[in-house]
Amino acid sequence: MIGGTKKCIGLIFGGHSNEHEVSISSAKTVFQAFNSEINKQCFTVKAFYINKLGDWLDNDLSEKILSGEIENNATKKLEIFSQEKINFLDGIEFQNIDVWFPLLHGFNGEDGSIHGLLRFTNKPLVGCGIIGSALGMDKIMMRTIFSSLKLPQVNYLVFQNKDLNDKKVKNKLISEILKKLNFPIFVKPSNSGSSLGISKVKNESEILQALEKAREIDPRILVEEGLEVREIECGIIGNSKLLTSEIGEVKYKSDWYDYDSKYFSDNEITIPAELDSKITKQIKDIAIQSCRALNIYSFARVDFFLEKSSNKILLNEINTIPGFTKKSMFPMLWEASGLNIEQLVAKLVEISLNS
Repeated sequence: MIGGTKKCIGLIFGGHSNEHEVSISSAKTVFQAFNSEINKQCFTVKAFYINKLGDWLDNDLSEKILSGEIENNATKKLEIFSQEKINFLDGIEFQNIDVWFPLLHGFNGEDGSIHGLLRFTNKPLVGCGIIGSALGMDKIMMRTIFSSLKLPQVNYLVFQNKDLNDKKVKNKLISEILKKLNFPIFVKPSNSGSSLGISKVKNESEILQALEKAREIDPRILVEEGLEVREIECGIIGNSKLLTSEIGEVKYKSDWYDYDSKYFSDNEITIPAELDSKITKQIKDIAIQSCRALNIYSFARVDFFLEKSSNKILLNEINTIPGFTKKSMFPMLWEASGLNIEQLVAKLVEISLNS
């Protein structure tokens, strides 16, 4: 038992982001893991659901969301807390929380917002701090830092706050893409996750629509060159010392690894991935180096491309609050490394208490 007494875990999920549903699925898995026979001896859990309007629900209602007794979309109609109140946490009992476990994917969670809020409670949390979260969520800033360290990446372009209604601006952007990148390309909002807002573009006629789709989520847009690659992933946990999991590979049947592929398809998962031992070591070394560069610790999933023609390792991105759903790679990577989901959540709490 950690510290000799039961620790109360404050599990935060849902949130005002386009990854709301994924967050609920992740929270269900983690909630069940903490309530397993072995973990019930060490932990209690208070759940805090944030609906799509930004309202915080108390533990009783939040547990009903996790159990399926209440549908999450029904909470939109519940006038639980008036948005006119100055204190939007009014009525939420969080004084007895020992460790926070935020599972808010996307905006207002993975971007460091929730970490900043929770800092004022003076309680430890599972996950990295404000800076690491913000940098890990922002694809443009992340790529910029990786470039400065000469970490291997695909070729990319950055467009920030461009007026796509201006014909001259629009034509200039398209011209630059055609000049500097080869098709296919991927057009991405800088701040988003789970492949939401991303388009795979195969020819010039599709560029503008892809830019507009990305801009609906974020006016800062990343455009990357697409290659024939293998999708490789590595988990990390730890603080001063970062540990890496086994390396995993995802093979998908769709054209690319989009939202539906990640959460609704039966992909082929191989852990450990069939890789040369030298490449495996390089991937693990780059995973740690990239996390250190962004001040990311506690836990994360680092995603890579391995170019099929050359076996060249390319760093893709870091997810600072990776999914814990039944189809998520992060818990699968650690299960293959010797930590089942019950052991994993307990280990993450231990790491947070020792940070």
